[in-house]
Amino acid sequence: KRILSLFMLAVICLGYVIIANLNRKETIVIYTSTEDYNMELMSEKLKEEFPSYNIEIVYHSTSTVASRIIEEGEFGEADIAYMIEYGYLEKMKEAHVLANIKDMYDYTVYVDDVVEESVRDYILPGIRNGGAVIINNTVLQQNGIPKPTCFEDLLDLKFLNKVSMPSPKSSGTGYMFLLALINAWGEEKAFEYFDKLEPNILAFESSGSGPVNKLTMNEVAVGLGMTAQAVDKISSGRNDIEILFFDEGSPYSLYGSSIVKGKETKSSVVKVFKYIAEYYNEIACSNFYPETVFKNKTFKVDNFPEQINYSNMENNTLSRKNYILNKWKY
Repeated sequence: KRILSLFMLAVICLGYVIIANLNRKETIVIYTSTEDYNMELMSEKLKEEFPSYNIEIVYHSTSTVASRIIEEGEFGEADIAYMIEYGYLEKMKEAHVLANIKDMYDYTVYVDDVVEESVRDYILPGIRNGGAVIINNTVLQQNGIPKPTCFEDLLDLKFLNKVSMPSPKSSGTGYMFLLALINAWGEEKAFEYFDKLEPNILAFESSGSGPVNKLTMNEVAVGLGMTAQAVDKISSGRNDIEILFFDEGSPYSLYGSSIVKGKETKSSVVKVFKYIAEYYNEIACSNFYPETVFKNKTFKVDNFPEQINYSNMENNTLSRKNYILNKWKY
């Protein structure tokens, strides 16, 4: 009887283990540097589409996503890198940690300039993320500071500790401002400008979201930040936030997604990535990022500027980026 009781107990325990394993959801981890409002909508849509998966969306700065995936590769927790700036995706591709997705998707649906040869076959285009000089009119008025009309205005001592900018070394947003002014003015003048601007910078933020967050907390008067994020704040009722474009135009970065090399063998990862590619990217563009990515589709978002004059963003290569960032002091 004792032996039989122990046997039955073992059978029952084994049954619980089997049931637990059957009920355990497969986990898929997505690393991203996208904004919180996009993460929330994406999480909602993925839960609806894949109720049998446990999908974790993990936020890191762009540079952290790249460094972690390069360090850990297929042995790390990340399965998908979502909405990462092309320069960092190229860095990951050169480190051989991205899967080749050449035959999985149709690149002909995208406008030519978002299908860059440097990362083609390894990334799926996502968004064109434009930048602007964003101001908080409340802070300007409280400090008696006139509205800036050009980048040179920001050098005035009235803007001491009143400007926020992402660090080009950790943020694709910060780098696109630096590259845009180098292309517009030449390397020497652009670096001299940022040397003069640095005393007025409250902080070089680690993330592209930092400047607009500082603006909405009334900590600064001016932020070199993302147009889409400023639009989100304006649409949420922040009427004192205003988007400005100077003569040099709107700098922009291209963001895309990739599968971590080795993870393309998991059918669940491919299914989720396929959904992002064929459905969610358009949802994100129609809700937050209407700047042109697709050839035959246009999107309109409330309060988003139209007919934007873009900056010259040519020669945005990994080798040039490394060269420029080696000269960046801050």
